[in-house]
Amino acid sequence: MKAKIKLSATIVLYNQDKKELKKAINSFLNIKLIKHLFIVDNSSFPNIDVSEFQTNEISYISTRKNLGFSKANNHTINRIKGFSDYHLVLNPDVFFEENIVEELIKRLREEEDVSLITPKVVFPNGDNQYNIRKYPSAFDLIIRKLHVFKGRIHKQEYRDRDLSKPLYPEAIHGCFMLFKTEDFVSLGGFDERYFLYMEDIDICRKIDAIGKKKLYYPNVAVTHVLKQGSSKSFKLLLYHLSSAIKYFLKWRRYN
Repeated sequence: MKAKIKLSATIVLYNQDKKELKKAINSFLNIKLIKHLFIVDNSSFPNIDVSEFQTNEISYISTRKNLGFSKANNHTINRIKGFSDYHLVLNPDVFFEENIVEELIKRLREEEDVSLITPKVVFPNGDNQYNIRKYPSAFDLIIRKLHVFKGRIHKQEYRDRDLSKPLYPEAIHGCFMLFKTEDFVSLGGFDERYFLYMEDIDICRKIDAIGKKKLYYPNVAVTHVLKQGSSKSFKLLLYHLSSAIKYFLKWRRYN
């Protein structure tokens, strides 16, 4: 049995930009904790040079097919169970300073009823991405795609609150989600019915169901490139629509 470590993480790939991925990996490797990163590659024809990851802090897993975001992340659940104290779900286009994860872990450790913490997330130019949300209605998803009713969208993003201070939001965007590993495992990770999109909102609902909370901690920040793929690709838009239908059918009694 492997010795328990402080931090595990999963990055899921699908034909990922190599420069962005290297920045994400290096950000993780610079963390001054006992840690391990699982890279789950959903690419049918991986374009990653595995020899670049020859370190005992990284495990590379090639699925040779696109499992989707949820299933690929859950691919590591049995590996992290009893193995780490905290588990980070990290997008491959996110990078950060080495000390921010330690500060987030410290805060997460202090709050027994919090399962998930996220920092402030910014674009490469420093603008806020507003990575926390209220639970959406179908109308909210539609107006966000159409870029109308900006006032309502801003309220959904808690812009009517002081976002320089920590708060407990309803939902957190999935580019940087730091969990207590025990809670992530007990929740069964992400719902694998979602191939892509809405899995982050769904797991926040599941955290509510076990009587715990999520914390937005803006004292530290990470940078997220953010492709907004479903706004540019019809195929990704269909994935988003499919996930939204599954989400509202599953949680309709709460909407």
